Amino acid sequence: MSTPVSPSAPSQQPTRPCDSLGNPVTLHDPASLGPVNDFVEGFIRCEARCVRLLDAAQDSSPLVQAYAAALHLFAENAQATRHARPFIERAQAQASGATEREQRFIAAVAAWVDGDLARAVALHEEQARQHPRDLVSLKLGQYHLFNQGDSPGMLRLALACAAAAADVPQWHGMAAFGYEQCHLLTEAEHAARQALSDCPSEPWAQHALAHVMLTQGRHVEGRDFLRAAHGGWGVLNSFMRTHNWWHLALFELELGAHEAVLTLYDQQVWGVEKSYSQDQINAVSLLARLELAGVDVGPRWQDLGHHLSQREHDHVLPFLDLQYLYGLARAGRPAQAHAWLDSLQAHAEQVRGPLKNAWRDVAWPAAQGLLAHAQGDHAEAAHRLGTALPRLLETGGSHAQRDLFSQIHLDALMRSGQWVGAQNLLQPQANQQAQSQRLQRQARAVRAALGLPVN
Repeated sequence: MSTPVSPSAPSQQPTRPCDSLGNPVTLHDPASLGPVNDFVEGFIRCEARCVRLLDAAQDSSPLVQAYAAALHLFAENAQATRHARPFIERAQAQASGATEREQRFIAAVAAWVDGDLARAVALHEEQARQHPRDLVSLKLGQYHLFNQGDSPGMLRLALACAAAAADVPQWHGMAAFGYEQCHLLTEAEHAARQALSDCPSEPWAQHALAHVMLTQGRHVEGRDFLRAAHGGWGVLNSFMRTHNWWHLALFELELGAHEAVLTLYDQQVWGVEKSYSQDQINAVSLLARLELAGVDVGPRWQDLGHHLSQREHDHVLPFLDLQYLYGLARAGRPAQAHAWLDSLQAHAEQVRGPLKNAWRDVAWPAAQGLLAHAQGDHAEAAHRLGTALPRLLETGGSHAQRDLFSQIHLDALMRSGQWVGAQNLLQPQANQQAQSQRLQRQARAVRAALGLPVN
């Protein structure tokens, strides 16, 4: 998606077949239906084939152009908006001949291009009420809400489509993740297992169920579940493929299988698409967690830092920024890390929309804390991260992903001798996660430092 495809002049005589979910689509070229279905099915199934839509990008049909714009925006880099804009402008120019559903979707993607995420979400919410079989719109709306930390909104959006889409396994996967992010774990597991009973390889449901098992401390079960599930991951997009392997690595890490985690990093988590944002943050997060667990990761930071250094301050989402900055600092690139911090501060002051407070009031102090930790100033790190953590959900990311920052905060407390605070945070986690060798080992160290009994 890094190279934009130039749209061509419009064709005539649009036709209205239906996509594979039964939604009428306006096509100037009937041959575009195959690529459109590849996008619809591939997007909701997290499959790499969704990019085949670009094979039809010469068709000026408004929905084709809007889908192409969305694909470019998912690059999550500084060039994404520039690459997407010609497509959404072509879609808007042709929109009068499209259906009402298509027009609303085009408007939602146009709002995304313009950075008006509040309008984009409102349009996806309306689409869910009016056209609940438009699961592309549902998943895209959940993406925006996820990036704002609005898990109740994610769940409401999914449930609005329940009556019309309950026959689609991917809808159950989307509902499962919404439930899980709302801490409704019983409902999340039920929805995930419903999806998997209909489609055993459904990756988003596998992902949601892995979240449930991680939260509940079912590490052995989660490890075994994902080990058995990975056979279908080869067709997935790089994010879903590497992210589900990342989840397996988390289970292995909690169980103390450090060599297995390093192998997963080298063979599965890092290297599918090294230029992609989500692959990069999976890698940053896993290397950081390994180091926090006392594992020597060797020269792995340096290769990752090389790719992070090419981002040129892509302030797309605050959750991504925090990990880019920490990765640069751990990769031995302090000048670039400090430059990124300065650029983040400037961006936080001028950004508008629903993420304004997240950038200014949460990401900025968190970034200061992360850089301090990476450079060994643990007291400053504990202070800055302690300020940001209660509101960190506003920056986006999942519970499991944001736990990285809690682990760094805990490490900063311990390394700066703030043992009372560390014990207060750590022991409840260890109580709830009896299978976690990582937490049990840390809890024993804290109790020893405080002169408490060590079992």
